[in-house]
Amino acid sequence: MTEQAANSLQLLVNSLTKRGETLSLAESCTGGLLAKQITDIPGASAILIEGIVTYANSSKVRRLGVPETLLDEHGAVSEACARAMAEGERSASGATWALAITGIAGPDGGSESKPVGTVFIALAGPSGTHQAHYHFDGDRSSIRNKAAYSAINMLLKHAQS
Repeated sequence: MTEQAANSLQLLVNSLTKRGETLSLAESCTGGLLAKQITDIPGASAILIEGIVTYANSSKVRRLGVPETLLDEHGAVSEACARAMAEGERSASGATWALAITGIAGPDGGSESKPVGTVFIALAGPSGTHQAHYHFDGDRSSIRNKAAYSAINMLLKHAQS
C-alpha cells in the first residue's frame, strides 16, 4: 500500500469514528483486499462492521439479495450489480455506509464490451447510492489495488460532503 493510500485510509477511519458512522463492504474482484487494507489501520474496529466476499453470482444472490434477473440482464460486472450489492450489504449490516466492488481483474475473463480492468464501484449511504465505472490498466494486482483505492476515495468524497 502506498503512503498516500495509507493516509487516505487513516483519514477515513478518523472521520467516520468522529461522526459515529460505520462501514460494511461487499467485494467481488478485490477478494477482500479492501477489508484487509482497512483493518491494517489502527482504530478500524470502531467503524468496520463486516466485509463479505461474494465472488460467485450465487453468493451475490444469497448473501446480498441481488436479483437473479438483474444478473441475467446486466451481468455481475455492471453498474446495476454494484448498486444492488452495496444496497443489499447496507441493508443486511445496518452500516451507515456500504461499499461494493465488482469487476474483471484478469488476466482472463474480459470481453470486447467488458475488457479486463473494467470495474464498477457503488456506495450506499444516507444520501442514496452513488456509483462509478472505471477501466484500470495493469496486471491483476494493480487492477485490484486501484479498485480498492478508488472505493476509499469515493467514500471519502461522499462522507465528507
